[in-house]
Amino acid sequence: MPIRYMLKQIFMPPGVLFLLLVLAWWTRRRFPRFAATCFVAGLGGLWVMSLPVSVEWAARLLEREPALVEAQWGTLAQRADAIVVLGAGRAQGDPAWNGDQPSLLALERMRYAARLSKASGLPLAATGGLHFGQPPSEAALMAEVLEEDFGVAVRWREEASRTTWENAQLSAALLQPQGIRRVLLVTQAWHMPRARWCFEQAGFEVIAAPVGFLGVPNGRPFGGWLPEGKALWQSGLLLNEVIGLALYPVLNGTP
Repeated sequence: MPIRYMLKQIFMPPGVLFLLLVLAWWTRRRFPRFAATCFVAGLGGLWVMSLPVSVEWAARLLEREPALVEAQWGTLAQRADAIVVLGAGRAQGDPAWNGDQPSLLALERMRYAARLSKASGLPLAATGGLHFGQPPSEAALMAEVLEEDFGVAVRWREEASRTTWENAQLSAALLQPQGIRRVLLVTQAWHMPRARWCFEQAGFEVIAAPVGFLGVPNGRPFGGWLPEGKALWQSGLLLNEVIGLALYPVLNGTP
């Protein structure tokens, strides 16, 4: 895990863009044209990825599933057997809570899953293993918060997965022997295409329940053309999804 984490931070933005800037400085005298190219690519990449308007446009390409219609929430029990909410990391050692808590992305998913569960009566399953190999599992944290803060019990916990693919495969091993074949899948809208594909490959019939849409009007001054730190983080999430969509069929043996 540490090596995988390190490689990801180096070769994914913004790490790779900073490397380009360092390379530009290092080669500026011997290879000025090459250095200029690296400088433009590094600085230009940082600028584009930090624009809210870039996040908005990129997200629209990934967010293919429409939001559920609230008026139909009460009928979801006729179409699905359970709700599956995917983990999304955790915030470690928050003194306000005297321990770890689900990440902001996970909380967004959990709030939506809780609302859907109350409206439909469907039971909840939480999936997510150890974050960076440290207990408690993401599923355990989500179950605790869902019950204490949202008043919804989690019936199933899948606590060993490390990736979206493993979320699906290990959830299938847990749920399908109990007759759960149709799932209402809760995750961010930009993550839904990869999540749906993984759960369908695992044998589930999936009803998408996306939340946290980014491909909406950004509402920033000047239309979102000014750099913003949050946009840089969001752009990294979206780029990770694009790479995941391209690599998952190859890495998991699907033509």
